[in-house]
Amino acid sequence: MTLYIFDMGGVVAYDTDVFPSVFNHLNITAEKFYGFAGSSLERLSDGEISTDDFWRRFSSRFGKKVTEDLFAKFFKPRLDIKVVAIIEQLKGSARVICGTNTFDPHYDYLKLGGYYGLFDAVYASNKMGVSKPHQDFYRYILKSERVKPEDTVFIDDTEEHVISAEKLGIRSIWFKNAVALRSDIERHLNQKTLDD
Repeated sequence: MTLYIFDMGGVVAYDTDVFPSVFNHLNITAEKFYGFAGSSLERLSDGEISTDDFWRRFSSRFGKKVTEDLFAKFFKPRLDIKVVAIIEQLKGSARVICGTNTFDPHYDYLKLGGYYGLFDAVYASNKMGVSKPHQDFYRYILKSERVKPEDTVFIDDTEEHVISAEKLGIRSIWFKNAVALRSDIERHLNQKTLDD
């Protein structure tokens, strides 16, 4: 059975990128934000620190206290119903899971909102302790699911993540939109039939 791994933000759900709103709210450039954030952002995504810890560290570098969790404040995701339809169709003959980089407030929001209920399982960076594009992210999922890379299809909207998965032998699709995704999956299924 084929395992499909879907990224959440930018693939299954849109309006998930809070960073432009955060930059605007703080009145700083992306470059300055990431400079102040340093390694704390990856540590937050890997679940090593809490959002409170992140904003405390960020505030000390920024020189002004950030008094609320801006990642939660601006998070207003919406499902792409065309992608949801593809997931529902795939679940008839394959295992379909979510593999996502996320933070606690976003994970909690999506879990409480039922978004993760679309999937057979969810692998979130903040719970796994490792984030994409690190190859241990994909290895963790493959080991947990007991599946070989060649029996896996990974869908993500970030090219770097797709390239990293491909290096492990995972068939990967760089997501552009639902129409292209349906075509890419059909091409994968045809190729798999030829390989078998």
